[in-house]
Amino acid sequence: MPPTPPPRDVLTVRNFAQIEEAEVEFGDLTVLVGPQATGKSLLLQWLNLVLDAHEVVKALKEAGHDVTRPKNLIDLVFGEGMSAAWNKDRMEVRWRGDRFLLGKGRRSQREGSVFYIPAHRSLLLVEGWPAPFLKLNADVPVVARLFSQNLYQRFSGRHAGPLFPFARQLKREYRDLIDEAMYHGGTVALDKRNLRFRLQMRFKDGTEIPFAAWTAGQREFTPLLLGLYHLLPPRRARKRKEIDWVIVEEPEMGLHPQAIAVVLLLLLDLLWRGYRVVVSTHSPLILDFVWAVRLLKKHGAGGRSLAKAFNAPSAQQVLKVMDTALGKEYRVYFMSLNRSQHAVVQDISGLDPEATSAGEAEWGGLTGFSSRVGEAVRNAVNEGATAE
Repeated sequence: MPPTPPPRDVLTVRNFAQIEEAEVEFGDLTVLVGPQATGKSLLLQWLNLVLDAHEVVKALKEAGHDVTRPKNLIDLVFGEGMSAAWNKDRMEVRWRGDRFLLGKGRRSQREGSVFYIPAHRSLLLVEGWPAPFLKLNADVPVVARLFSQNLYQRFSGRHAGPLFPFARQLKREYRDLIDEAMYHGGTVALDKRNLRFRLQMRFKDGTEIPFAAWTAGQREFTPLLLGLYHLLPPRRARKRKEIDWVIVEEPEMGLHPQAIAVVLLLLLDLLWRGYRVVVSTHSPLILDFVWAVRLLKKHGAGGRSLAKAFNAPSAQQVLKVMDTALGKEYRVYFMSLNRSQHAVVQDISGLDPEATSAGEAEWGGLTGFSSRVGEAVRNAVNEGATAE
């Protein structure tokens, strides 16, 4: 008999908050798009919970929270007030076809298998130093509290000194691209003043800029970069054995397209290392990349072509990452509100501009406005030419 195929990595969420029906099958890189308040973050937080339920509950319990009541647990996981969205008779969550029962997460044989980088990341560093889990209020979603705790542990274990560029972290080619796009010769460092550590950016002329005075893009990108450091193990191992999934909310926040391309490059490096990556985004550039990979694969292009798209050096290490990227599976889902203002999900992985579905043809609404502007200009030009 042929071997039984492995279960499909499908998450199903029904009747939770604004989500009426959401079923997503995850690839190597999965992208969620859609307007605000359609449930993208809620869906990603459910993925985190079904994969790491025991670790999440353990962290909350150790912080002194009451995790015995499902409604209380919902508030703690998703943020205070979200328990109003929970209805045990209507709500259904399934992973790989099996129903997920809140508070019944099985104890794993290892640490949590998900690393979650939330959209709240810059707010966690308001004063240039992350707060530990216990210092954040229960109205902060648990994924943000866990991420802040990770940064807190990373900062607490260091002496004053540079965080970027850092020779033993990231490929040299990536460091050069990050510097060109984000820091422009500045060194990101932990600085100790009055017995307290704070993030500073230093320049060769002696200028020092505190975190609060950085550009919006630098404040958004830096905690994202420091979070990604956690996924780069020491020595020659490609990945952390205990982590399989990486979730990143809105990696493009505050960033110029040049910097978004660098973030995409870092996400591809995670794929090369063997992580499964899930991203929510409002940036058409990320879907441009998925669309380009699909066409490059169709025409048998190699990693060198993809490297050119990123304006990345054709170094051997970079080409290995690009070749790996061309062999991965990509999925894209569009979350939108139906006529009853409930969120539903559509698979638009084909990204076909000629698709009959407006959701796919307009890439989840990310290209609709530019298409209409282009059409309006063409019509105006044609009408003007006719009048002449």
